[in-house]
Amino acid sequence: MVVFFVVTLVAFGANYGGSFVFLMGSDAVTLLPANMNDNPSETVTRHIFDGLVAFNEQMEIVPALAEKWEANENGTVYTFFLRHGVKFHDGTVFNAHAVKTYYDFMLGGTMRRSSLLRPYIKEVEVINDSVVRFHLNFPFGSFLNYLCHGASLIVSPKSIEQYGHDVGDLGRHPVGTGPFSLVSWKPAQSIVLKANEEYWGGRPYLDKIEFRIIPEDITRVVQVQSGDAHLTPNAPPVMLRRLEADKSLKVRIEPSLRVIYLGFDNRKEPFTDIRVRQAINYAIDKDRLVRVILRGMAQPADSPLAPLTMGYSSTGGYPYNPEKAKQLLKDAGYPNGLSFEFVTPRGRYLQDYETAIAVQAMLAEVSIDVDVQPMEWGSYISYIFTDPDKASYEMYLLGWAPSTGEADWVLRPLFSSSNLPPSGDNASYYANQKVDELIQAGMREVDDAERNEIYRQAQQQIVDDAAWAFLYSLNQLVVHSTEVEGVEVLPIEIVLVKNAWFK
Repeated sequence: MVVFFVVTLVAFGANYGGSFVFLMGSDAVTLLPANMNDNPSETVTRHIFDGLVAFNEQMEIVPALAEKWEANENGTVYTFFLRHGVKFHDGTVFNAHAVKTYYDFMLGGTMRRSSLLRPYIKEVEVINDSVVRFHLNFPFGSFLNYLCHGASLIVSPKSIEQYGHDVGDLGRHPVGTGPFSLVSWKPAQSIVLKANEEYWGGRPYLDKIEFRIIPEDITRVVQVQSGDAHLTPNAPPVMLRRLEADKSLKVRIEPSLRVIYLGFDNRKEPFTDIRVRQAINYAIDKDRLVRVILRGMAQPADSPLAPLTMGYSSTGGYPYNPEKAKQLLKDAGYPNGLSFEFVTPRGRYLQDYETAIAVQAMLAEVSIDVDVQPMEWGSYISYIFTDPDKASYEMYLLGWAPSTGEADWVLRPLFSSSNLPPSGDNASYYANQKVDELIQAGMREVDDAERNEIYRQAQQQIVDDAAWAFLYSLNQLVVHSTEVEGVEVLPIEIVLVKNAWFK
């Protein structure tokens, strides 16, 4: 199998020059690709680094540092043919040795994303300066998607040699091959990048990008409206109509891969009873949540996967049926209802706390009394992803978006019985042998149609089991000046301006 693409980065009529101000709600945590697990960090790093391959806005896999690639018939060996004449920002030549250095560093380390590819890559082999070969431990149908993940952006080997003994230090000194390089980083204030004059794809149109940190949603929007900034993602939906009426702004509503859900500790009563979990699903009016709370900025979920995720299959879900919810509770031995704690973040996801309050009211209609407890995000994550014997939560609100763009990076971390906290993300403690087997089979299947059928079965079983209460998949609301062209909004919730220009 050989895959070959030709890409052009030249936009007709585009202008060179200018400084772009990009407003973010929170600062990056690190600029080391292998150690990041947050969107602000990934947004910045994708302007500094390149990977071998990349996603476009349609989630198609396109060339980046690799011009083409081929795989053997059983999908265990991938060979990449690299671009010539590419250099890192520090002047180091990009070649197959640089690729091997980075992957060996990532796979052999203990960074946040080291485990992403460690189970699959057996060895990275240098064939010559311009050809590198990945040997996998077994066939892995989603391998190219994983190489599009932010963790696969390639760091300069000179930088690794200089700072690699301290991943924190390495994350503060990012050196890639990308269209922009770091000028300054003032924590909680700004990150400034400048154009890479020798970029392999041609000099960027913009001279500079400044990522400013403005926590307040409305403040960010007002600054874009006033012309003090050019773009902000995650604008509040309550402002949508006013923003659409402003002729100086372009309002983009784009789907994302993020699903918002309610998780349960399936080991604890009453959640050990499938009828209780199903009752909660039937008691929630997802259409009303989307219409009233999200102002149309979401779609009701009928799967743990968002519709644009590769491998998604509609399951039918749980239509709103409070009478059926009441009957299920009665059948489960709770004719007078039940009560428990419901924890939620506040401000991490679009309208997360507001959703929790609306769900509280809906559950009350079927005699389920929940005590909503909002928590600060850092404390919240520690509370949910803790040692199994210390977990004290009952129901929680959370979201997940696979940066690989495909089903495996939803199903395996969230539903495999081997991925329990604190090292894993299956905080619902869901366990089903059939689902475990389907996840393993899908991971090893290289035929797309066969893999999608396996994932269809897994999604249906998970929904039938009511492993979660499935709420909605979010849209993205991105606002930018009409003076700007070339803004890219990826469904993985990353906004890129590396190819943008001013009119």
